[in-house]
Amino acid sequence: MELYLIRHGIAEQASDRIKDEQRRLTKEGRQKTEKIAQRLKKLGLSFDLIITSPLVRARQTADILIAAGLASQLEECAYLAPPGDRIFNWWEDWFEPRKFASNTRLALVGHEPCLSNWAEILLWGEAKERLVLKKAGMIGLRVPETGSALGRSQMFWLTPPKYLL
Repeated sequence: MELYLIRHGIAEQASDRIKDEQRRLTKEGRQKTEKIAQRLKKLGLSFDLIITSPLVRARQTADILIAAGLASQLEECAYLAPPGDRIFNWWEDWFEPRKFASNTRLALVGHEPCLSNWAEILLWGEAKERLVLKKAGMIGLRVPETGSALGRSQMFWLTPPKYLL
């Protein structure tokens, strides 16, 4: 199975008048994310399902991916919201029981440093704070079909957004 970890696009800065959960993509963030989504589509990429954090900026990013035709199904998942420390509860409670086919492509749209930390745990069994996922960037991992994925996954894609614009 392929698991794509996608960081939301450029969003409004946090402030006293804007709660973190309500931060929206900026005009530049929407435009760059749309260009990246179109480029991914031209590269032939598609997902069977996009799962997004419920925070506005992540949901908007996921909606852009859907509008570009990268997937037809979208689900929200509270486990993907910061601080993201319950992702492996999600893995056990939601992911594993579904028994996805080996050729399934899932995209998770979320936040930093959660996404990089999850990728490192899947790759090396622990977060080493070595990977950095830029806004609207993506990490692709191959997850083993059997047994624990922790420390046994393989990275096949790490793309900063500037290479997709």
